[in-house]
Amino acid sequence: MFNVSMNFGDMILRISGLLGAFDREGHGMAGHSQWANRKHRKARQDAKKGKIYSMMAKKIAVAAREGGGDPETNSALRMAIDEAKALGVPNDNIDRAIKRGTGELEGAQYEEMTYEGYGPGGTAILLEILTDNRNRTAAEIRHLFSKHGGNLGEAGCVAWMFQRKGQVIVESDGLTEEDLFLSAAEAGAEDLIELEDGFAVITPPSELEQVRSGLIEEGYEIKHAKFIFTTDNQIEVTDKEAERLLKFLDALEDHDDVQEIHANFEVREEDLARFVG
Repeated sequence: MFNVSMNFGDMILRISGLLGAFDREGHGMAGHSQWANRKHRKARQDAKKGKIYSMMAKKIAVAAREGGGDPETNSALRMAIDEAKALGVPNDNIDRAIKRGTGELEGAQYEEMTYEGYGPGGTAILLEILTDNRNRTAAEIRHLFSKHGGNLGEAGCVAWMFQRKGQVIVESDGLTEEDLFLSAAEAGAEDLIELEDGFAVITPPSELEQVRSGLIEEGYEIKHAKFIFTTDNQIEVTDKEAERLLKFLDALEDHDDVQEIHANFEVREEDLARFVG
């Protein structure tokens, strides 16, 4: 069973493995999946364009800095560009971000970091960060954990609960799960999850590019591909703890340096409905 998570990188649904109660037959879907659906709809309404553009510019700049400015030879850059385009980031913004990464334009130098800790209800939280000031970011993230009843931990305190996977988001365009299943499996995919407006194809990390290329060759429309984290350890959080956790996740999402949020919780439908209000 896979469950839907939310990440700031694409503002769309994505899989982050067993993070809520996602019933593959559509029964009683709860927890992180509906929270993600709510955030997805909210994101479509207000776009949060400034946040999205800034976040994707950082991601593109780092990819260009580390692997060069040619997406044909830099798969990380190509995936970041595809993700940005899927989110509606203008080409001019993408070009400037590439040039900042390669040094053709001046700009802040970002470093990738991972923060780990526990949120309300003992939920494991794994954050992927891009920052130009690690001391500032560390202080701000620590404050958010403390304010919302969590604890920022040491490196490795929750990372062992998560496994790295690849994910390819495929446009639905009238497709059914059966249409895509065989092609995805033949290309090397591990799982296939139906989303609101497409499918998430889950792969071993080493097979991400192979699966992406194979699906493109088969004529499928790919939104983007990226690496994600999954977990088999999930915790049910209820009542007041559920409300505190959801508020905490909202606060993390609003932080400019937070790129991805991974967590291992499920909440009841009634708790989520009360929070959404």
